[in-house]
Amino acid sequence: MTIVVNPHNPQEEQALLTFLDTMKYDYSREDETFVLSEARQKDILERDREYEAGETETYSIDEIIPQLTSKKNNVPIAGSSQSEL
Repeated sequence: MTIVVNPHNPQEEQALLTFLDTMKYDYSREDETFVLSEARQKDILERDREYEAGETETYSIDEIIPQLTSKKNNVPIAGSSQSEL
């Protein structure tokens, strides 16, 4: 199983690592040479804020699977433009 976690600051990262160590979980860390641009970081944090504020639409897995199937068949997903695919 793979889980990707993106802590927002060094304190959150340390808390997560301490938890994993305390629970004796085996884990690995990726090389930290991959860095998001400041603009991309702001975009992600803004999406997090919108989600937490209830300002975004959510979908059930039953709604997502047909859209993914449609995408595989090169059919635009509802609410997206062809350039986004």
